[in-house]
Amino acid sequence: MNEDTQMNVAQDLRVSEEDRLRADLYNYLGTILSGPPNADLLSMTSGLSGDDTPLGVAINALAKIAKLSKPAAIESEFNKLFIGLGRGELLPYASYYLTGFLNEKPLAKLRQDMAARGLTRAENVYEPEDNIASLMEIMGALIVGRFGQAREVRDQKLFFNTHIAPWAGHFFADLEAAKNSVFYAAVGQVGRVFMEIEAEGFRMSAE
Repeated sequence: MNEDTQMNVAQDLRVSEEDRLRADLYNYLGTILSGPPNADLLSMTSGLSGDDTPLGVAINALAKIAKLSKPAAIESEFNKLFIGLGRGELLPYASYYLTGFLNEKPLAKLRQDMAARGLTRAENVYEPEDNIASLMEIMGALIVGRFGQAREVRDQKLFFNTHIAPWAGHFFADLEAAKNSVFYAAVGQVGRVFMEIEAEGFRMSAE
């Protein structure tokens, strides 16, 4: 897990198993998108298994490519996608996807909403908070209460609809299709399908 946000490690014991699994997937996406996986994370990824649902199929595809991949190759892929010479193939920031520029109103709004929930960026982190990895981790933290009590579905829905739904699905689709994506194409598929499931789940919620 990266250090984009400072979070209390306390968790709400009333969180359901389903919600813990949701949080685990958000946290995994946050970790795998914050930097190239080391050997341990790659090994864990290769051991994942899913069912015959769209998300399960995507997870199985990710596990398969993880088994065939080496950390050095994925590091090179990550750098081409997100760092590059000057900039990578993709810019994984809400501000860029929503306005075409970095550090715009979506970032300011996110910082306001983070402050309202007791979240601040760690002092030694300079990455803007509206990057996809940070947003995935924040959602995971909201679900299980990593910085206090677990947030109600209403608050999860508000954060998701404000900061993630408007652009994350598009980003993950771009990640799937990026010319430099191999391992991360499978990550993109998992993310895209998961965002679709979350959006539908929140749409159907009574909160």
